Amino acid sequence: METPHNGMATVFRSAGYETEAQLVRAMLESNGLPAFITGVEGMPSWYRMPKREICVQVPEYRRDEAGRLISEARAAGPAAAEQAVGEYRL
Repeated sequence: METPHNGMATVFRSAGYETEAQLVRAMLESNGLPAFITGVEGMPSWYRMPKREICVQVPEYRRDEAGRLISEARAAGPAAAEQAVGEYRL
C-alpha cells in the first residue's frame, strides 16, 4: 500500500480493469468502509489494452481494516462469493 495522499490510502490496484476495482469497492462498502476508485478517467475502450492503473482508495485511518477485509476475501476465494450470492436469491 502506498503513502496516503490527501488523507486517502490505496488498498487495491488493478492493471486497468475497472470491473475488478468495482468489485473490491463494493465489498468494502458492504462492510461499512467508504471506498473510491481512481484512474478511470480517460480509459480506452473495453477491447483495447488498459493503459492506466485503477486504484481503490479508502480513508487513511481505515487502511488496516480495508487490508484485512481484502485479505479475508482473497482467502475465502470464489466459493464464498458464490455462497453469498446464493443466500440473496429469492
